[in-house]
Amino acid sequence: MCLALGVLILAVCIDAGAQQPQKIHRIGVFGATSPATIAARLDAFRQGLRELGYAEGKNIVIEYRYADGKLDRVSSLAAEMVRLNVEVILTGGSAATRPAREATATIPIVMAQDTDPVGNGFVASLARPAGILPGCPSWHRN
Repeated sequence: MCLALGVLILAVCIDAGAQQPQKIHRIGVFGATSPATIAARLDAFRQGLRELGYAEGKNIVIEYRYADGKLDRVSSLAAEMVRLNVEVILTGGSAATRPAREATATIPIVMAQDTDPVGNGFVASLARPAGILPGCPSWHRN
């Protein structure tokens, strides 16, 4: 459900009318858990991207990084995600969102699975989140 919301946030930002040359965009998916624990959500995320016309390897590359529950690894993985020069980072939970936010002030971050983004200090309010959390990459903004 939360990853579907992330796809919806990206979809709202799409400029569907522009026919531009195909550029391969890079999305970073970053989590503190293992991919097996969120497999259904990842499948929904990929399906949502396909419905929007994005195909992995064709017009989009998804860089996946997981700490596999080893919280001492999340900061270095967040820094690695930034070095990969992704255009947007999708995080799963505050354990991934916080280090991603600390690693970049310029790459938009779309949060999923955070039960209290205001209380965790990621956004000022749900009505007006502002900042890079949550965000849309420039290629998705209207």
